[in-house]
Amino acid sequence: MSNDKVTIQHHQTFDGIRHVDEDANEYWMARELAKVLEYSEYRHFLPVVERAKEACRNSGYPEEDHFEDILDMVEIGSGAKRQVADIRLSRYACYLIVQNGDPAKQVIANGQTYFALQTRRQELGEENSFAQLSENDRRLMLRSELIHHNKALSAAAKDAGVETALDYAVFQDHGYRGLYGGLSAKEIHARRGLKKSQKILDHMGSTELAANLFRATQTEEKLKRDTVNNKRQANQTHLEVGEKVRQTIKELGGTMPEALPTPDKSIKQIEREKKKLKNE
Repeated sequence: MSNDKVTIQHHQTFDGIRHVDEDANEYWMARELAKVLEYSEYRHFLPVVERAKEACRNSGYPEEDHFEDILDMVEIGSGAKRQVADIRLSRYACYLIVQNGDPAKQVIANGQTYFALQTRRQELGEENSFAQLSENDRRLMLRSELIHHNKALSAAAKDAGVETALDYAVFQDHGYRGLYGGLSAKEIHARRGLKKSQKILDHMGSTELAANLFRATQTEEKLKRDTVNNKRQANQTHLEVGEKVRQTIKELGGTMPEALPTPDKSIKQIEREKKKLKNE
């Protein structure tokens, strides 16, 4: 079976074990997720859950909002049932679990993509009713987030050994090459017909900005999670994350970033127009 088919199959499986309660809240059960993630025994899965809980606490989110201990009835044969401990997991909890799982397993790698994308979609849906915003307002919001996350990415890259301005430029270039099918930042800049002083990110639509935001956030997390400690490995990590985001866009039937149209107005122009209207 091809990698694309395996990935799609895994995504369908994650959807297949998703539950929705009477209040329309979605959730997953830990024992079902453990089987999908190919843990031979549930007890081997529990240390991963504990690491995910710690990550949840460290992120400032209440653990009880995402990990709920419950007792469930399961069949043990001949129609008999017994109670077993299980955990009701939010989407964010699942995301943290796969982030702390064994990345050597393809199903774990695909789970990281699935839950990261779904979590990001949920976040965007909750932030100022994102779907109802105009395209320009979406661009402004995503560009603002990218500024914030690029600072965090820069700090993570520095901790990983990317120290000088030139080092960081090379590091960023690897991320672009992964996401844009081998195109460097300079080549993307030229394809857009931009001036030397103009920034690529200021001339992207919301869909393209969202893809780059996903690339930045996932690279930051992977650098930290894998304790990357040299710039060569950091560059390779950024390249691989970019490639993974590109692969996901392809699997979802999306348009490749380099083929997306360049907006007529830059982020700077939109900001100036909004400032002018505010002052009138």
